[in-house]
This record gives sequence, C-alpha cells and structure tokens, in this order.
Amino acid sequence: MASKANAGNRYYSGPQSDHFDGRVFFNPNGTPPRGPGDLLRWQFGGGRAVWPATFPSPHEPARPDERVDGKNLRVTMVGHATLLVQVAGLNILTDPVWSDRASPVSFAGPKRVNAPGIAFADLPPIDLILLSHNHYDHMDIATLRRLKADHDPLVVTPLGNDAIVGADIPDMRMTAHDWGEAVEIADGVTVHVEPVHHWSARGMGDRRMALWAGFVVETPAGRIYHVGDTGFHAGVNYRAAAEKHGSFRLAILPFGAYEPRWFMEAQHQNPDEAVAGMMLCNAAFAAGHHWATFQLTNEGIEEPRELLLAALDREKVPRDRFRPMLPGEVWDVPEA
Repeated sequence: MASKANAGNRYYSGPQSDHFDGRVFFNPNGTPPRGPGDLLRWQFGGGRAVWPATFPSPHEPARPDERVDGKNLRVTMVGHATLLVQVAGLNILTDPVWSDRASPVSFAGPKRVNAPGIAFADLPPIDLILLSHNHYDHMDIATLRRLKADHDPLVVTPLGNDAIVGADIPDMRMTAHDWGEAVEIADGVTVHVEPVHHWSARGMGDRRMALWAGFVVETPAGRIYHVGDTGFHAGVNYRAAAEKHGSFRLAILPFGAYEPRWFMEAQHQNPDEAVAGMMLCNAAFAAGHHWATFQLTNEGIEEPRELLLAALDREKVPRDRFRPMLPGEVWDVPEA
C-alpha cells in the first residue's frame, strides 16, 4: 500500500478511523505529545545525568552467519533500537541506524557513545526492514540509502512513512500499512502491523502526520513482537497483542529514555513497565533495547539496566528471560 498526501497532511490521505481524524494520527483514548512550552521546561529544567563520551560494549562486534534456519532464532544487538533478527532463513533489521548521530544534521544532536555492534560491511544479506516510525533515532535515511544500495530489502512500515523515505530513496521497496493489517513476506512468515502508544515528527510542521506502530512477525520458529517506541498506556496494547496473537517466543521491548516521567511517560515506558509489558503479552523471552547508545533523556547511562534487573527480581522473573542487550551481543533465543 502506498501512502498519498493531501493538502492537510504531507504524507498520507485516507479515511477517518479510531486513530486518524482525516489529517493527523492519534492514540485512541491516549495522551497526545506535549507542546513546545513543556519541551523548553524539560530542556532547561536541569536534572540531566552526564553520560560518558564513550561507553564501549563488553562484546566484540559480531560477524553474523549468513542465515539461520529451522527452529533457531538469533538476535544480535547493533545499538539503540537496531537489532538483527535471524529466523526462518530471513535476515530482518529493526529501525536501522548506523549513522553517528540520531539527528537531522551530521554536526549536532545525540551522538553514539559506542560503535555499532555489527560493522555495516559485515551484515548478512538483509531481506526485510521493520521501520516503526519516523523519529530520527529510528528512521535514518542515510542508513536506509546504504541498505538499498547493498541489499535492496523490503521495508514494512506504518502509513505515511513510505512517503518520507520515498522522497529521498524513490526506488526503495516499501509497503505501508495501517494498524491491524498484515503482509505475507515468505512462506510461513507474515508481518502484522499493530498499535503502540507514541507519536511522530521529522520537524516542527509534520507532527503526527505519519503513523507509528509495532510489529508481530509470525514464523515457523514462533512469534516475535517488536516494539520500537511506546508509552505503557496502562498495558492496553500489550493485552490486545496477547488477545490477538496468544503468546510470543520473543518480545523486543524498549526500556530506556524515560526520564523525566512527567514529560516522557506517554511516549517511553520505563523498566518497570517493560517487565509488566513482557508479562502482559505472554512473552517467553524479551530483548531489551533503546538504551546506552544515544542520550535522549535525563537518566544515567546504566540506570535502565539496574532498574530492569530490580524489576525482574521484584516480579520473580528469572533475569535470563529479559536481556538488556548491548552492541555486539548475540542471543540464541531458547524455544518457548
């Protein structure tokens, strides 16, 4: 499905729904993003932890196998929200970012504090990209352009994001979908586009004009639930995912970039909420991401991991079920 723009929305035109008012998208019964005044209050309000200039991963850069087949499921952390998922003979990247900054410009904005966990040249053939939304720490046009040139993958993304990518990379293979829609990728592999509680913008004038989403990947090796960004939203979307899909072998869940809560609660879940989400969606295992690569918010660089482990202990969930992954870390996820 290709998104078409109209006069009020530069990326997408379509019928109204429970999450689209004819011009912009919204979270049903949810919380809209805060305005410029609150942004300034946060930015100048203090309380921002100082991150180190570098935070090297304890893992060496990975050199992935070309394919993983059978019942095997392997996840390799690249950094932030970028993971390589190898399953059912397919190589899948989530929200790929190899650029040095998560920013519209190369000279300013959040800068990597560690190298990507896979060198770009060492990537196996990439078949599929799951592109969750258009924020710069998730949609990196420079990386997508490189992936198009070297791998020509298919990009599955929510409505409107294909228009953004297509403006810069017109020959990128893309399919854009609304919440609740699905696309068959290969024999026995289907990607479902599912709701999360977030928002979108590339600049000051396009807020919520493209949709945001999570993905459920059905495979012969089990179901995978990938969430790029989300507020917890009282667990509504986690419960819906469990009701619709049953359970998951693996959930890929964000657990960083959550402070201060008064500003971030509606858009980024914290470690306690990530553990609750794992349990609500019936995930056997979870790979934690969205931490320790780009400083986006106030918390210290290692705090998300410390709080995640504490939350797991409090809920009596074995620590090896939810990994706070670092660049270069490779996980052969057990069968559920």
